[in-house]
Amino acid sequence: MLEHRIADWDNAYANGANIAGSDRWPAAWVEPAQAFRDALAAKGRAQLDIAYGDRPRNRLDLFLPAAMPKGLVVFIHGGYWLESDKDTWSHLARGSVDSGFAVAMPSYTLCPDIRIAGISHEIGAAIGKAAAMVGGPLMLTGHSAGGHLASRMATTSTPLAADVARRIRHVVSISGLHDLRPLMRTGMNAALKIDEAEALTESPALLRPMDGARITCWAGGGERSEFLRQSALLANIWTGLGAVTSAVVEPDRHHYDIVEGLADPAHPLTRVLLAESTI
Repeated sequence: MLEHRIADWDNAYANGANIAGSDRWPAAWVEPAQAFRDALAAKGRAQLDIAYGDRPRNRLDLFLPAAMPKGLVVFIHGGYWLESDKDTWSHLARGSVDSGFAVAMPSYTLCPDIRIAGISHEIGAAIGKAAAMVGGPLMLTGHSAGGHLASRMATTSTPLAADVARRIRHVVSISGLHDLRPLMRTGMNAALKIDEAEALTESPALLRPMDGARITCWAGGGERSEFLRQSALLANIWTGLGAVTSAVVEPDRHHYDIVEGLADPAHPLTRVLLAESTI
């Protein structure tokens, strides 16, 4: 019998301290992200800093393909709801844009200036704004905390308007955090302020998927074990609640480089995100 107990919850969710060479991120993304924005802006295919709400960070960027969009992808950044913004990740739109889809990337208000429940509503507003600008099927994806927010949109308590929610074809949660309760044990919670009530209403793994939900939980083989567990957890629970689910562990990827497949239209992560359901 093998018993397992987590004694150090901060270490369990600490990526930088446990991934070799982690100090190169997120700085390594800044230059390619800026170059991508500049290149599409020069072609008239980037609409930047579109307001979707009243708060300073309620802004999104919209990147357009060369022809009429086949649909809309929304990418939601991570950073434990505490840091980062849309500008660091722009280059990850390339895979979907080169495949003919528009891509929206929102920033959102960060904790402790807001609760996670408030961020969920901001993301709902951002998706609604982008969906009003681009028609067709809607694919949601996000990394880490962004994976939480993407999957939260596909629950029965989604903040999305019904007509927008019906357009969701696929959600891909990349290294997502789907049960917020363990994070209550970390030092981060001094800023996140997650309590039991919020964990119960904002954890996708504790909520029901909307009718017709289709989700892929994608993680790297080099992830911290808690991220692998959180990824498998949502797929497992939502399978039992009627959703179409899959769980993918991509070999030789860790919490930082796991997202880079989105920049390549031929990478399996991009292809899975955009694929029609085979069921």
